[in-house]
Amino acid sequence: MTSLLYPPKPSPGDRIAVISASGGLPELLPLPYELGLERLRKEYELEPVEYPATRRMGSTPQERAADIHAAFADPAIKAVIASIGGDDQITVLPYLDRELIRANPKPFFGMSDNTNLLAFLRNSGIVAFHGGSVMGELGRPGAMHPQTAESLRAALFTSGPYELRPAERWRDIDRDWADPATFEAEPETRPGTGWTWVNPDQVVEGRTWGGCLEIVGWLLMADREIARDLSEYEGGVLLLETSEEMPSPAEVHRTLRNMGERGLLQRFPALLMGRPKTWFFNRPNTPEEAARYASDQREAVLRAMRDYAPDTMIVFDVDFGHTDPQLVIPYGGTVRVDGPARRITVTY
Repeated sequence: MTSLLYPPKPSPGDRIAVISASGGLPELLPLPYELGLERLRKEYELEPVEYPATRRMGSTPQERAADIHAAFADPAIKAVIASIGGDDQITVLPYLDRELIRANPKPFFGMSDNTNLLAFLRNSGIVAFHGGSVMGELGRPGAMHPQTAESLRAALFTSGPYELRPAERWRDIDRDWADPATFEAEPETRPGTGWTWVNPDQVVEGRTWGGCLEIVGWLLMADREIARDLSEYEGGVLLLETSEEMPSPAEVHRTLRNMGERGLLQRFPALLMGRPKTWFFNRPNTPEEAARYASDQREAVLRAMRDYAPDTMIVFDVDFGHTDPQLVIPYGGTVRVDGPARRITVTY
């Protein structure tokens, strides 16, 4: 693919589609969802539009594909945002009409299981946006993290360069979304730790690909939305981050090793590795356990990269994954990683 299109941006007052192309969790957990819709209206001045599967668990892949088609085909809809992720969006891909979507390009915002749709859009020639979901980011208790809010606003409404900054404060410990008390105060955060750079003696500017590591692995297993000609990724910036399922360091290494065996890792002279989530309800790690998990994951990444792409520049703990804040990164769009200056600039 020689070029990708940045679709036209919405303006305040426009209608934005809210879809559940993965899990219909707004049905089960309405509190963060309704809060997210309210912030879309009041803070971003956008009018959310829902679809038949948006608030329904158990919708079929065909029904979710129909919602995606309706959102993209409607000329009154100026952007599309995911309610949240899930774990089976890969089953929706075969039902998507690539020509319909290509003929109606719109900004799409989502991450996690929405890596499937991000990869589909990139292969359709459309730049999408990794980050921003109604429940996880817009529905954050108390208030949106200011760095998330600023990044999302810039990605929604502006075009051009935007410099990412290390998180001033961050968190990965959640509270129960079903409990109204959760939304009475902001979550506790801790001071930022900055980014960690490896091979920072170069400047790389290229188009992004990747996403949630687990979903990238599934796409590779199913052989879906992976370019046949790997030169498509040559010179690009690889984005990888892990989910709340907290895959073991061994699994992270094996996935990267298989990407290396396929010839993928070698194509990317820069890798942005998202800050790993180290706590979830079924694995409430102590601070010491969390630090050990993050360290072991970093070593797993380094081991694979040393074997297959030893010269690749790596930046660890960039805030674009399942932790808070969440910086929006254009998917298929341009990112400049300046090692000597320790700067990351995206193009919205």
